[in-house]
Amino acid sequence: MSEAAKAPAKKKAAKPAKPAEHPPYIEMIVAAITALKERSGSSRQAIEKYIKANYKVGEVGSHLKTALKRGAANGKLVHTKGVGASGSFKVPKPEKKPAKKPVAKKKPAAQTKEARRQEGSEETSGKEGCKETRGQKASSKETSS
Repeated sequence: MSEAAKAPAKKKAAKPAKPAEHPPYIEMIVAAITALKERSGSSRQAIEKYIKANYKVGEVGSHLKTALKRGAANGKLVHTKGVGASGSFKVPKPEKKPAKKPVAKKKPAAQTKEARRQEGSEETSGKEGCKETRGQKASSKETSS
């Protein structure tokens, strides 16, 4: 007896969880609401009836209630009437994202005054060049008038 008590109990190999034969509850709820097309939203009872008719599901009650509450909290469902899992539920309208305008090719940025001054000082060496251009312009104006 002492040997049997000391021997560790062998654990049975855990079987991998069998995937459900139905989609997640929130997807089934959204499908039910869109199929029922009720103006003021669909009730829990109507959603449950639709799910039982169209999916291979056993007991729906508690799973459906929690899915409705979570969906309303997450914003995947809109609770139009009632509190908790009671009342009516709607699927929110998808928000339209503004269409992106095609990006135009950027033109070279306008130069700042400082950049123009630096370029001008590099092209003309000293103040004499500036005076000559001003002098020429002034003399051309005098001759034309």
